[in-house]
Amino acid sequence: MTSQETVIWLQERTALGILSPEPLSAIAQILEEKVFPANHNITTEDSPPEALYILLEGQLESNSSNKNNPSLTVGFLPGSVIHLQEILLDELPQRTITTITECRFWVAYANQFREVSNQYPEIAQVVSRMLAQELAQLASAFSYEQERSLALRPYLVTKAQRGIVGTSRYAVRLREQIREAASDRKSVLIFGEPGLEKDNIAALIHFGSKQRREPIIKINCGILQTSGAELFGRAGGKPGLLEWLGEGTLVLNNIQEIPPELLPQVKKLLQDHTYIPVTRSGDSPSEPRISRARILIVAEKAQPQIERCVGRIIKVPPLRVRKADINAQVEYYISLYTRARGIAKPHITPEALRRLQSYDFPGNIKELQNLVERAIVQAGETKELTEEIFWAAETKKKRFRVNLLNTYPGLRKFLRSSWWPDHINYGFTTAAFAFIIAVLFVGPQTRDRNFALNLFWAWWWPVFLFLFPFLGRIWCAVCPFMIYGEITQKLSTWLFPRQLKSWPREKAEKWGGWFLFGMFTLIFLWEELWHLENTAYLSACLLLLITAGAMIFSAIFERRFWCRYLCPIGGMNGLYAKLSMTELRAQQGICSATCTTYQCYKGGPQKGEGMETDGCPLYSHPAQLEDNRDCVLCMTCLKACPHRSVEFNLRPPGIELWTTHIPRSYEVALLFLLLGGVYLHRLPELQSWLGIQLDLTQFLPHLGLSLLALIIPVAIPFLGYALIKVYCWLNNYICSVNAVKIPNRIKPRGFVELAYGYLPLVLGGNLAHYLRLGLGEGGRVLPVFFATFGLNGEQLPVVVAHPAVIAFLQGTTLIFSVFLSILLTQKIARQPLRVLLWQHLAAIGLGASMWRIIVSS
Repeated sequence: MTSQETVIWLQERTALGILSPEPLSAIAQILEEKVFPANHNITTEDSPPEALYILLEGQLESNSSNKNNPSLTVGFLPGSVIHLQEILLDELPQRTITTITECRFWVAYANQFREVSNQYPEIAQVVSRMLAQELAQLASAFSYEQERSLALRPYLVTKAQRGIVGTSRYAVRLREQIREAASDRKSVLIFGEPGLEKDNIAALIHFGSKQRREPIIKINCGILQTSGAELFGRAGGKPGLLEWLGEGTLVLNNIQEIPPELLPQVKKLLQDHTYIPVTRSGDSPSEPRISRARILIVAEKAQPQIERCVGRIIKVPPLRVRKADINAQVEYYISLYTRARGIAKPHITPEALRRLQSYDFPGNIKELQNLVERAIVQAGETKELTEEIFWAAETKKKRFRVNLLNTYPGLRKFLRSSWWPDHINYGFTTAAFAFIIAVLFVGPQTRDRNFALNLFWAWWWPVFLFLFPFLGRIWCAVCPFMIYGEITQKLSTWLFPRQLKSWPREKAEKWGGWFLFGMFTLIFLWEELWHLENTAYLSACLLLLITAGAMIFSAIFERRFWCRYLCPIGGMNGLYAKLSMTELRAQQGICSATCTTYQCYKGGPQKGEGMETDGCPLYSHPAQLEDNRDCVLCMTCLKACPHRSVEFNLRPPGIELWTTHIPRSYEVALLFLLLGGVYLHRLPELQSWLGIQLDLTQFLPHLGLSLLALIIPVAIPFLGYALIKVYCWLNNYICSVNAVKIPNRIKPRGFVELAYGYLPLVLGGNLAHYLRLGLGEGGRVLPVFFATFGLNGEQLPVVVAHPAVIAFLQGTTLIFSVFLSILLTQKIARQPLRVLLWQHLAAIGLGASMWRIIVSS
């Protein structure tokens, strides 16, 4: 190319065309043609430029470390003049320029070009014009970005909240699906149950892709106009979000709520990436426009119409199938919450974790996060998150409940007063119990002459066995054992100031039930072998031993550790309380939405109508109770609650046993021990019925027969369950031989679960036994009272039932108990009668044997 041709080319194709012919000729004379291969750096950022480059042909690209200035990262066209500004103004390049293909340049070395520019000052005008053009471009780009930012800001997703927590196969698979979706630009349908943070998964896909620097917006489809103007814009008017978004990501949240009129347009957008702006009625349709945005769709259910249009589908698994991840998720949310507030990280106990893992979480991940955060607030300064703190949303509808506190306001007033139970306990029970113990030791030693012995065996046992189906563990609220335990606790901390030990929950949950089972076994044998029913001082020793246990453990541990885990009477009361027709609970909606102090659980000062208390003595929260086992009806929570959340409900008797109940093996062991106790109490009648002639005045024969009486009746439920297993096995075998469908196969319930069906029979058998004492001797308490102090009370009134009446009531109790056991077994198992027939026959057999030794004797 001649010099004149070069000048003409420079005038027509480059920014130097504004110069006069003389400086252009001077520049043309110093230009040399050079060819550079692909991937060659013409210049490097922050390195002095070696020459002026004019691109003749080829492709270039530039990159800069300054990500805040998008104008530094651009492409180049033939005729582009490179480094003119840097050479004339003596600046360093702000970008690295690389050849994409083989490129041909005109090159003028920097020192030569400076000499020419010194001769022709008008060359500097080119730089001024270039700076003005760049400034105008930047102003235009800034104005565009401002408009774009204002349009997208209400919908903008700034970051992904969190990754996928957990190591289960579901979590691993979900992470793989997210990585695969981030590797390309295909549209994705993400669906799953509420609370799974599906929109966060969409954010993870976007921020894991190469377009992570592009914006991502989320739109709730339920608020879209039927015209779709927000998305598609208006022809000749305001641009839509798709136009502003560019190559960003659009998340359509809750696609199931999208107006039906928009669904065809969304499908077209997914299929061919085009859309049509909205036009006014009567106007001709606008031309289709191409969208470069990526579409991610979030739904709560599979969308058949959408599935055929998207490139990928991700089904998010619910939390109930990812129980292995709950531990990691809980630890993650604990760390997240404590770091954000700068507080110490508490430790979650194994029992609390098991409690969470046994719950199905209908609200999924969001519900779990709320539970963890609420538990940390409730725990306060304690270092452990125990199972009582984690109370989940109600899993069973609260049907057939009547809140007696609303029906009878006077009852609420009494239970919130100082009379219940403090004035009763410290104004009467403490003194009465001490007096009774003294009478048992120094008074006459037989039941017909010692009113305290008569009161214990002929009044206490039948009355409270009768009350269990009505008021649960009501006895524990006024129990003298724990009253003296609380007195010991207060005195010991006053005399020896110290911090009482926290409960060893893990060990207590594991071994406490078996401890009280062993204690009750010893009590039964002691009662039978040493005739405690008719020996006053030994009965006093029994009461004092239980009281001593309460006092010792109250001096060591905080609150009522003995009552919750170790007391044999409390264990029996908790078991029978499951059958109660009343319950103390709280309204979970109020507790979760309103309460922040958790005074019913932790205790605290007066707040509103909530009184100052020390918190639940058994460390239970009324909103998380699943059965009556751990509620002693002390009403501390009712007094402490400022929100009127606590309820004292009338309910179907024992409903927890087939709804929220968690079976425990040590409770079943205690249940069968109490069953054996019915036969132990009737040892002479049992011996007569079986024709056994043993001298019960001899210790070893008496002990051997007592142990057999406790053990042998338990064999009947085991035999009944074994026959159920055999029946199910035969049924399944026949189904497999005849190729019968799976629904006809039967899987029996676990023995521990079904064993609770015998609970009404056990309670009824014990009550039937003590009716003899209650109705036959309880009415003699007045003459016995006088006889205790050596006075003649033979003329005082006596109220006793006829033996025929007692037998009738005993028989009625047993029949009713057998019927309730059959009914309860059916409710627990939810299986056909034919499957459970053998357990029903076992209950009938046990009832008949009790009739023989209790009623017919």
